[in-house]
Amino acid sequence: MEHNSTFPIKQNELDSLRDEASGYLKSIQWEQGQRAKNKDKDTKNESILLYLSRANNGSGSVEVTSVSKTILALKKRLLPDSIAIPIQLNQTLFAVQEGLALGIWIKDSYYDSSGLSSLHERRSALDTNGKREYESKMQTATAFMLFASAYTILHNLKPHASDDLSVMKQKFAGIPEVSFMSPLKGTACSLFYFDKYLGHPDIIKSDKDVVDFTVVYFEALIDEIQLRKSSLEYVETIEDRTYKLENSEFAISGWSNVFSGTAKSIEFNKIQFEQIVGNRDAKHFARRLTERMLSYDFEAKKNPFQELGGFMPVFMGYGIPGTGKSMLIAAIATRLKEHCDNLDIPFLFHPMPDTLISTFQGGSAEKMVEWMKPMQDPSKLIFAPIDDAENNLQERTAQGVSAGVKEVIGVFLRYTEGAYAVNYGNSSIGLFTNLPEMLDKAVISRVQGRFKIDGARTDHDFLDQDHIWWRKLQDTMPDFVNMKSPSDYTFLQDQGLAKNMGDILNSVEKPSETRVLEAYDKAEKLHKTNEHQFFSSLYLEIQKLFPFFSSRDVRNIQSAISLRLTDFNLEQDWFDKPEVYFKQNYETKFNMLQELMKANMKGLDFSEIRRQEVVRYLDNVATIADTDFKRKVDSRVNQMNIDLKARETFGK
Repeated sequence: MEHNSTFPIKQNELDSLRDEASGYLKSIQWEQGQRAKNKDKDTKNESILLYLSRANNGSGSVEVTSVSKTILALKKRLLPDSIAIPIQLNQTLFAVQEGLALGIWIKDSYYDSSGLSSLHERRSALDTNGKREYESKMQTATAFMLFASAYTILHNLKPHASDDLSVMKQKFAGIPEVSFMSPLKGTACSLFYFDKYLGHPDIIKSDKDVVDFTVVYFEALIDEIQLRKSSLEYVETIEDRTYKLENSEFAISGWSNVFSGTAKSIEFNKIQFEQIVGNRDAKHFARRLTERMLSYDFEAKKNPFQELGGFMPVFMGYGIPGTGKSMLIAAIATRLKEHCDNLDIPFLFHPMPDTLISTFQGGSAEKMVEWMKPMQDPSKLIFAPIDDAENNLQERTAQGVSAGVKEVIGVFLRYTEGAYAVNYGNSSIGLFTNLPEMLDKAVISRVQGRFKIDGARTDHDFLDQDHIWWRKLQDTMPDFVNMKSPSDYTFLQDQGLAKNMGDILNSVEKPSETRVLEAYDKAEKLHKTNEHQFFSSLYLEIQKLFPFFSSRDVRNIQSAISLRLTDFNLEQDWFDKPEVYFKQNYETKFNMLQELMKANMKGLDFSEIRRQEVVRYLDNVATIADTDFKRKVDSRVNQMNIDLKARETFGK
């Protein structure tokens, strides 16, 4: 749904709502539902939920709670000697009040735009249908109000919260109930549990915890609303407009949540490339990717490597199971995060969630848009891996592929090329898969860089893989591992990074796939490999063999060649002293890279590199096309063998 109109939220209108908001903070009443009371029996975090469920001392009476009193009590507990209220408690109180005021404003706006105001005035005279509509619109108004409040609170507090909220998330046991009954009840219910958590001694140990907890709580509230919003009706006047806060960048645009996913940015296992055995091609590629992303210019909002042709908005790593895909994802994230911290650059690690495919029609597309949206944010570097990509992006024409997968692919294609696609050169999506042949053809054709993840491949690789394992034993009990080490090899010496692709590629002579080889030989009879026409005749032959081979494949080959031409290391000096390169302006960076590129090209032969990359790509196309067919044949043969064996056994 396109947002077609923007409405201003005027500051002076908010001023008059702040009193109402602070009234809610001073005192609200909420009677817990039965289910919330009984929530303590089957949950991990018993003490906290037990405490929440006994919040009314077990009596069914309505309890009055006060967030502002609780915050004053926290001040006394945490900082008994201070006279002023500490800055973090103040920030939190202010952010929550602002959020409530803005939520009330949004609710009033929805009352008017949806016709709820007039229903409310006539509510005593409504017939059954009228009552149904009234109740339904009340729920939607409440949900949107809570969403707007929580969203505003996150907008104001996230910059002050810790980067890593995982410890707080561990303590947090969820929100026992969320009420959409009416705006008053919705506000009371959400503040009631917020207040109970704040009063729990295990949750808040310092004033910083108050900010962190508030962010975790209101993120959870948004998640709850997102889970339930598919059941809301009369949402047209929410989804067709954007509300923008006067004199600020802040806007509320339907239900879209730019913070979704940002919190994930931290939680991955730190892994160095040296801990990954083999995979030279993959490690080299990963190193290039990180250097290129780090060259992005925040002022100019572009990346000099894009102009040089060495940037990959979408890439693919493929290989047999168990060769280190997940480790590689973590290693790329680790390397990017370390450099970003060093250079003071915001970094977002944004893996695709496992729960993307929804059973609701349209639900998967919506979730996918929500996942792709943050990648259009030019203010940070974004690494977005899709692990086991064949699950969400499998061939659409295959039998039994769900509507959800088709929706996800549709969104992916729209956002990676086409009207929606914006790539500033600050984000890269990585598809990781054991089964590249199961990926949708259109998705594969978006891939601009590809590499094999093939794990241990040499004698030394296997030596090192074992070494990483027994080394731990040796550290704890030095004499326990009583075995002789090789005399001519130092452990892990082969696991470092290659200088360039030339080091890794065994020089590619001719295609290894028979059909590609035939096409190659035909083209070579007509033209020498250093003539431009050799390639045009080769492409024509390939198209006869593989009808899906298109201009996009040719563009992908071109970008693979550009990658080889920009396949040079950035100077170590640039990392040690960021002002030399990273902190320079765009033009300077671009010129420095051009110099490096020219120096690097001196030893290269263009026609040879072009020939090698074309052969690699075409072999790849054929392998992927073949594997699918081979796999089907193998599984049929396997089944026949089983049947045969079963008959023999039965006969005996």
